[in-house]
Amino acid sequence: MKKDKIKPMLFSVIKQYSAKQFTTDVISGIIVAIIALPLSIALALASGVGPEEGLYTAIVAGFIISFLGGSRVQIAGPTAAFATIVAGIVAKDGMEGLMMATIIAGILLIVMGLLRLGTLIKFIPYTITTGFTAGIAVTILVGQIKDFLGLTYPKGTVTIETTEKVEAIINNISTLNYQALIVGLVCLAVLIIWPKFFEKIPASLIAVIVGILMVKGLGLKVNTIGDLYTINGGLPKFHAPVFSWKLIRGSFSNGFTIAILAAIESLLSAVVADGMIGSHHRSNMELIAQGCGNIGSVLFGGIPATGAIARTAANIKNGGRTPIAGIVHSIVLLLVLVVLMPYAALIPMPTIAAILFQVAYNMCQWRPFTHLCKTAPKSDIIVLVTTFVLTVVFDLVVAIEVGMVLACLLFMKRMSEESSVRSWTYVDPDDTDVTKEDPDSIDLRVVPKHVRVYEISGPMFFGDADALANITTKEFTKSLVIRMRSVPALDATAMRSLEMLYEDCKKKGVRLIFSHVNEQPMRTMEKDGFVDKVGRENFAAHIDEALELASK
Repeated sequence: MKKDKIKPMLFSVIKQYSAKQFTTDVISGIIVAIIALPLSIALALASGVGPEEGLYTAIVAGFIISFLGGSRVQIAGPTAAFATIVAGIVAKDGMEGLMMATIIAGILLIVMGLLRLGTLIKFIPYTITTGFTAGIAVTILVGQIKDFLGLTYPKGTVTIETTEKVEAIINNISTLNYQALIVGLVCLAVLIIWPKFFEKIPASLIAVIVGILMVKGLGLKVNTIGDLYTINGGLPKFHAPVFSWKLIRGSFSNGFTIAILAAIESLLSAVVADGMIGSHHRSNMELIAQGCGNIGSVLFGGIPATGAIARTAANIKNGGRTPIAGIVHSIVLLLVLVVLMPYAALIPMPTIAAILFQVAYNMCQWRPFTHLCKTAPKSDIIVLVTTFVLTVVFDLVVAIEVGMVLACLLFMKRMSEESSVRSWTYVDPDDTDVTKEDPDSIDLRVVPKHVRVYEISGPMFFGDADALANITTKEFTKSLVIRMRSVPALDATAMRSLEMLYEDCKKKGVRLIFSHVNEQPMRTMEKDGFVDKVGRENFAAHIDEALELASK
């Protein structure tokens, strides 16, 4: 297999770059920037920060990740997956806590890339990623109901957790603003219908324009971004982080979650992009770029970022084929920030809510979710539903931790059920009912009475090491043959059980012989000193050889 390079993709593709491709990349970058503009603002507001923080993220992180990334076409910026995490961190620890958690996440991502751990992300079960993605979609949807309906909450109402938001919505539903609801419904209709007729122009941009025209033109009493937030245009400013041991310790758990989520989402986006353009990304370089991009983002006032599948797909669709498109997207957003940012104050909050409703729908993956519930094994369904519920009721940190532990426990249970230790059944070779499909089966072997044969199947690990206790000998047994042709792996706990079996055989004067020990189990036995203890002459390559040894 070709080794994954630690080299930015930009440095590789620039060698054969053409003026024609540059033109296409620039056009694609501009279109993606137009798509990213309302999304970045909406996702920043959903994350509990100001609208400009979303653009800072798309500009700084988007530039760094495109420049250093391991993908040709990845577009990075704020994504819905981070919204609920960031909102929770900001509410509890403020921007300083978010900055520290993101810096920790960035360092972890860089270390993961340098240690070439990019391929390990595939060990995150699909059920967990589907479960928490659907859970995040629900939390985003619930979080936007207030603005979509134009509800008013009493001062001091706490709405950090999703359950608190639901309670606040129920308690204050009587404050519904019908004008806000109308604006939200019209914008949502634009988002759904517009792409069917005018695919080239982003529907989110049209929804923003329609929302502004409705509120200002008709004089509707609807909250806008300017009513709730102070808009700061101008270039992103450097923010020095505050370092303290207490803050670092308190932020590590959040940082770890951000790192894992950033790695999963960015590499998933890169894999999807590879399939669309017939290329292959450099996963470890992508992780390093994600780490650098996240650190750069928060140092200049932004929030966590990762590869965005929707924006990456839009880049590919419009002809972007090199990281130049992502860089152009960041530069265009920077110009918008400096020149047009004050106009963002006019965007109605129901319009933002409508955009995020569509984002939540697109990321909820209800089709894969229901398909898994109908077709997956029960253990997978348990992991899926548990991760989903915990994401909604608690948070992503708890959901991933519990989901992974549960997935591992259920996997080990499944593996232990597949493992078995069974004694050979002695049958009459002349019995015509005996199936003789396996040329290595016992019915084609002559086994002396003083020899006992056991066959082990499946991996031998701590989950089923006690199965070796089923191996017994008779008073007349002189040799015990353990056949291991179907054992692919052996761990320390199972190794200890084999040592105890050997000690028991030694006491009884029974010779212990092993047949067909595979590479990994043999390596473990040699490292443990077990092979020398038993005697290398008692390890046979085939059952016939083992039976010959046992019969002597």
